Amino acid sequence: MNEIVGSHDLLLVTLDTLRYDVAAELAAAGRIPNLARHLPDSRWERRHAPGSFTYASHQAIFAGFLPTPAAPGPHPRLFAARFAGSETTADGTFVYDTPDLVTGLAKHGYRTACVGGVGFFNGQGPLGSVLPGLFEESHWEPAFGVASPTSFESQVTRAEEIVAALPAEQRLFLFVNVSALHQPNWFHLPGATRESGDTRASHAAALEYVDRHIGRLFAAMSSRRPCFAIVCSDHGTAYGEDGFTGHRLGHEVVWNVPYAHFLLSGPRSEAHA
Repeated sequence: MNEIVGSHDLLLVTLDTLRYDVAAELAAAGRIPNLARHLPDSRWERRHAPGSFTYASHQAIFAGFLPTPAAPGPHPRLFAARFAGSETTADGTFVYDTPDLVTGLAKHGYRTACVGGVGFFNGQGPLGSVLPGLFEESHWEPAFGVASPTSFESQVTRAEEIVAALPAEQRLFLFVNVSALHQPNWFHLPGATRESGDTRASHAAALEYVDRHIGRLFAAMSSRRPCFAIVCSDHGTAYGEDGFTGHRLGHEVVWNVPYAHFLLSGPRSEAHA
């Protein structure tokens, strides 16, 4: 990461509440082609979430604790605060001398921007302001929230505007919290009604909806220079498994999450056009 930070733009996308099993099934079935083309071997990596709900998980992620590979470790991290005795800080880890990655990247010359989704990013009240308050600029409006059937399209449009407004030389760290998977998501499943409620099938349909529009986000973030992208879930959610519904609980469908990181090539130079 020490070769990436400073030379590339950085994109972190959390697909809020996305379950690993649903994400893996859709990738294998060819139902999320725009995401799958960037996944190693078109497959998600199964990882363990650092928290069982949005606030806890993002506090950890912004401290450099991305979802952990689901295998015995230790596993070297991409980013880490300087911390004596850390067993997951390696030669390739980008180490920063701030409490969190966001301000660490800002001190390294990055413009940091947040496009919020779920309520913990809405800036409405003290609790909803903690996470977006880490960023130099943060954006949220009802059109980005969980109740909007077109939330991700609206978020991507705002991301495109953020990129377009920056000077060409300015490095960018963009964070997008995607709210479309979070309940309510019934409206993404054709034929479903409010009375039908949210289901595993509507959860999958919401991911298909995100996939239809995520290419625009990737294109914007790689329009100026190469971009290092991380796309993952912050936690999963239960739809009745063993009697559980929702998250902020210890079921495996909450703790197992999909993860991927990859490079997005920058614009081709005139010499190679």
